Amino acid sequence: MPYAQRRARAIAGFPEGVAIVPAAHLVTRNNDSTFEFRQNSDFFYLTGFDEPDAVLVLSCGENGPRSTLFLHRRDRTTEIWNGKRVGVENACDRLGVDEAFAIDEIDERLPALLAGAKTLYYEQGLDEAMDRRVQRALGAARGLVRRKGIAPHGILDAGGVLHGLRAIKSEAEIATMRRAAEITRRGHEAAMRATRPGVFEYEIEAVLEYEYHRGGAQSTAYDSIVAGGDNAMTLHYSTNRERLEAGALLLVDSACELDLYATDVTRTWPVSGRFSPEQRAIYEIVLAAQRAACACVAPGRSQRDFHEAAVRTIVEGLIDVGLLRGSFDENVENERYRDFYPHGTGHWLGLDVHDVGPYRNERDEPVTLAPGMVTTVEPGIYVYRDLDCDERFKGIGVRIEDDLVVTADGHENLTDSIPKTVADIEAIAGSGAGLVHA
Repeated sequence: MPYAQRRARAIAGFPEGVAIVPAAHLVTRNNDSTFEFRQNSDFFYLTGFDEPDAVLVLSCGENGPRSTLFLHRRDRTTEIWNGKRVGVENACDRLGVDEAFAIDEIDERLPALLAGAKTLYYEQGLDEAMDRRVQRALGAARGLVRRKGIAPHGILDAGGVLHGLRAIKSEAEIATMRRAAEITRRGHEAAMRATRPGVFEYEIEAVLEYEYHRGGAQSTAYDSIVAGGDNAMTLHYSTNRERLEAGALLLVDSACELDLYATDVTRTWPVSGRFSPEQRAIYEIVLAAQRAACACVAPGRSQRDFHEAAVRTIVEGLIDVGLLRGSFDENVENERYRDFYPHGTGHWLGLDVHDVGPYRNERDEPVTLAPGMVTTVEPGIYVYRDLDCDERFKGIGVRIEDDLVVTADGHENLTDSIPKTVADIEAIAGSGAGLVHA
């Protein structure tokens, strides 16, 4: 069972300690309605359990590693309304934990689970009520061992261990992300086919997300960005209410989440099906920058390496088209390119779309890429209208983003099959039958 193996590896990282990892809660949306439940990623990584309000305790005592799960009891009335629960009586068999108790017993039982450990591993500051519960249990544990024995003398962040484990994906995790990438491809291609002047951004959003669900994905990995024209200048635009205008570009940053694993993809294409000369010039610079960055994704390299490769290509390209003035070195040293390229070139990807894992090591150096890591590569150029530059380029925003797995000899681009060359995009953009308006 992969979750049991993950728990064993996690426990090995908590020497003479005990770790507490809570599940997520249901969150009220309005009145008595809740947002769709999404499990805490650390908790899911260790259990595969998708019910709210549970708590996992990992320890390594005299009898070896032990996993204890607190969860909701079976309750007929609640299950009629909200669906079946695993229940205490089924948890050990179904989830592979060593012991299970009702969540309403946690205050009584948690102090004894903490006694005998030197250190408590728990991520504070995320849930005030759980923080208080843990502090009470820690105080009670110290009371239990006042005359004999030990109790945790401090609290360390459990993420220091768990997030290091999560940073390296297993073959099973990569396979899930590969399936998610294929579903995302179908969504982007359908959106490209449906695009034409007069369509609204929210209609393209609907096409994307319909294809995700049709492909078996449970959710989007984040709020879809469907940004026509100047809306692409807002990096996290998600209003998606404007009409698409002829001659504009459409920037779509959208991807699905499958079994809680995220994809993260951006493509940019012309609303009218053909790039203008200025749009094409900017697009080709971004595409070249992305290719240069992707070529740097390999073991022993770093995210700084591929960011710098993208910056070099973008600076050269912007100088060539006249949007940057002066020498290459001056523009890089003074970071003038940041007027057009204000963000980084990638982030970790996994159970979270901005996944866990450090970007710098204990020596404050960029983390070295290793097989099993997954990163996005997403350069962009945004020609804001308030810049002092050639008017012909103003309002053009382009970003191209793919998801890359680091392999033993380089990388695998999970999303490379989604059209991104000028020829491929112009062949598909607007090629569908079109959306039917009432």
